[in-house]
Amino acid sequence: MIFVVTGPSGCGKSTLIRRARESLPGLAFSVSYTTRAPRRSERPGVDYHFVTLRAFERLARGGRFVEWAEVHGHLYGTARSELERKGARRDVILDIDVQGARQVRARLRRAVQVFVMPPRYEELRRRLLARKEDEAAAIERRLGDARGEIAAFTEFDYVVINDDLERAADELCSIITASRCRPGVRAAAIAGILGSFPRPGRAAAGGRPKP
Repeated sequence: MIFVVTGPSGCGKSTLIRRARESLPGLAFSVSYTTRAPRRSERPGVDYHFVTLRAFERLARGGRFVEWAEVHGHLYGTARSELERKGARRDVILDIDVQGARQVRARLRRAVQVFVMPPRYEELRRRLLARKEDEAAAIERRLGDARGEIAAFTEFDYVVINDDLERAADELCSIITASRCRPGVRAAAIAGILGSFPRPGRAAAGGRPKP
């Protein structure tokens, strides 16, 4: 399954995704491509694939992205190969923006989409300032973009309000766990269970024939 986690910058998406991956087995993280420079806390190939503008545009022209968009003045994208490779054996979780989520929704209709909402504007601003990884102009730009991003929450399957980290992490884990229990997702296992039952008119092993 594909799980898309979206929300404004500073809402806590990355932290919630990390908590979910620590708590739930079989959940891989899709590492996005971006043209922005890495922050001090970020590791290339782990948090993002950091590439030049020319390299990103070459990938986009070649149809290598499932989704890509310009966000806060930089380009971000999810490679098809990333989803195919990691999704072959595990569920995959994406940390992307609203534009990217819309593209994934149009192309992968069974993807489960979660919007992470900050408790208040003031708290979102405090979080962006507290991480001390962006210049003042970049923070104000992210806050300005957040107004439009939050308005898109109605497009998503679920909304997690990140006012308490422990509770919000539990909610995200619950969404993932419940989604994994859908009949369509468990079709193979269900087919095996149904196949274990004797056909009408035939006795089960060790039982008596049907009169």
